[in-house]
Amino acid sequence: MLLLDRKKVNPDSRDNDGETPLWCAASGGHGGIVMVLLDRKEVNPDLRNNYGETPLWSAAKGGHKGVVKLLLDRKEVNPNSRDNNGRTPLWCAASGGYEGIVKLLLDRKEVNPDSRNNYGRTPLLRAAKRGHERTVKLLLDRKEVNPDSRDNYNRTPLWCAAGGGQEGIVKLLLDRKEVNPDSRDSSGQTPLLCTAKGGQEGIVKILLDRKEVNPDSRDDGGLTPLLYAAKRGHEGIVKLLLDRKEVNPNMRDNGGHTPLWWATRRGYRGVRKLLQSRLDVESDK
Repeated sequence: MLLLDRKKVNPDSRDNDGETPLWCAASGGHGGIVMVLLDRKEVNPDLRNNYGETPLWSAAKGGHKGVVKLLLDRKEVNPNSRDNNGRTPLWCAASGGYEGIVKLLLDRKEVNPDSRNNYGRTPLLRAAKRGHERTVKLLLDRKEVNPDSRDNYNRTPLWCAAGGGQEGIVKLLLDRKEVNPDSRDSSGQTPLLCTAKGGQEGIVKILLDRKEVNPDSRDDGGLTPLLYAAKRGHEGIVKLLLDRKEVNPNMRDNGGHTPLWWATRRGYRGVRKLLQSRLDVESDK
């Protein structure tokens, strides 16, 4: 306050990163200072820093709901601004799981709830990947949101949720008829392949219950869910997959290796026993 009373002080000065006092106060969640600065006509409430980030963007990213409200009350503030990476305030709030801020932004008609960043990732995809189930629900309630959108690597919200072990979000997404439960990313990996690799047994069960899911799909490296599970020593998942008649227990990856070879090579005795209990499994040579 003392400094702002000095006529030689510029209340909208910028540092080397292009950040103003308002930007810094918004970023830190200092609502009182934000109010004081917004009362100065010289202050631009929507000024971007060198990275394209506005005070609103910064407040949303930091989870500062009170500051977000103050900025949204200013008509000069664009609630759908994008930084240099294509991320909007909603994208940032969804990424952080800040449900209250997500609601505020979704209430603004100018906000695109399905905007993509430079990597093709929507707020829904980001929230799904980070495990923010309540934020995912909010976004899925918007008809403009595509629940099966693909990023630049062909990964969907379901793929990301499955890969991250987010079982609740996987269930939410599978309840949507628009969602393909067996979609492939740019390396040929499906949600099932990804979860078999990561050892998310609960999600593997859920996916195997869907008739659209191929339990023996192969990625670009020739690896199947069973090969991944055997290679990583995920005994429970190996059991689940061996119970499926569609699964070939002798499938070889692009290096010519079978599930039994990987289990033997890496010393997974339990997995090796499971595989050898199958009469149709070829002996490891």
